[in-house]
Amino acid sequence: MARITFPVLVFLALAAMVVTYNTITMINSYHNRSDLIDSRAGEEDDDNQFAFDPLIRMPKDMKRNGPKRLFHVAVTANDSPYNRWQCRIMYYWYKKFKDAPGSEMGGFTRILHSGKADNFMDEIPTVVVDPLPDGEDRGYIVLNRPWAFVQWLRKADIPEDYILMAEPDHIFIRPLPNLATEEMPAAFKFFYIVPTENEKVLRKFFPNEKGPIANIDPIGNSPVIIKKSQLEKIAPTWSDVSIKMKDDPETDKAFGWVLEMYGYATASALHGIRHMLVKDFMLQPPWDTDLGNKYIIHYTYGCDYNMQGKLTYGKIGEWRFDKRSFTTGAPPKNLTLPPPGVPETVVTLVKMVNEATASIPGWKGGE
Repeated sequence: MARITFPVLVFLALAAMVVTYNTITMINSYHNRSDLIDSRAGEEDDDNQFAFDPLIRMPKDMKRNGPKRLFHVAVTANDSPYNRWQCRIMYYWYKKFKDAPGSEMGGFTRILHSGKADNFMDEIPTVVVDPLPDGEDRGYIVLNRPWAFVQWLRKADIPEDYILMAEPDHIFIRPLPNLATEEMPAAFKFFYIVPTENEKVLRKFFPNEKGPIANIDPIGNSPVIIKKSQLEKIAPTWSDVSIKMKDDPETDKAFGWVLEMYGYATASALHGIRHMLVKDFMLQPPWDTDLGNKYIIHYTYGCDYNMQGKLTYGKIGEWRFDKRSFTTGAPPKNLTLPPPGVPETVVTLVKMVNEATASIPGWKGGE
């Protein structure tokens, strides 16, 4: 058995420090930018409602009473245990809020891109589509997402005029109205999607004649509420552009795990479709600490705390909730609640997971 030398240990320790530093720096950048956006969002501009503000406010005419504009909730998933338990929890909370006052949720579809049915077809409304051919995902499984939407839009009978593109690790925390307009989809701004800082690589896919690089919105494909007719135009381009980006070594290196998000944003811009950025669309614990008026919890980050309720991000806490702890099977029922002092967003997340696992028939931890 090979021995790990002291220099190797030093190198690994330094590498871990760099990763942690970069992560914390990235998060701090997110909060700094969010503060700037918040300060600008309060400025009134009656002459130009959409103005230059990167956080475009909801148009006033959307707030009046009127007929519901239903949207179909669509989530893509494979047949792994990891995706399965998240989809079950998501669907539980969708059902809780679907018919509540203020909701404009319509039907629900899990787009299963494994090419075959699984054991939860009766529990969750599901359409089975094919994965990309062997090797075509280039080892980047997320490339199956746009291809799954292309197939679903071609084969499914979708009665609603709008679609919400969601992800398995989304939990609805209150009734969700249709945040989109007839012309503009609604999206969430991601701090790490910065087209203006990546113009060199993006110009390979968004040529100068298409306009300034700022026409590419700082978004991913989820959460997005969009007219079905708009998504039908975008989806094939989204799939093609994402594959081309993955095949370009410079772009692949620049974008890494968010490449497919850039693919969606770029494809939308190629079709001249801009998105309204809705800050209240989603929150992401542990960095967002107040529920406020948010609609969705996105539990993509690990939540690590000591028993005094202090965040220990980058270090496994005495108390933790991280979806990656359950990659091979579902979490058990009745997870331990966080210690006193932990933000309400994290407490709410764990309570909602516990309610779902206690209520979903046949729930077994580890499966």
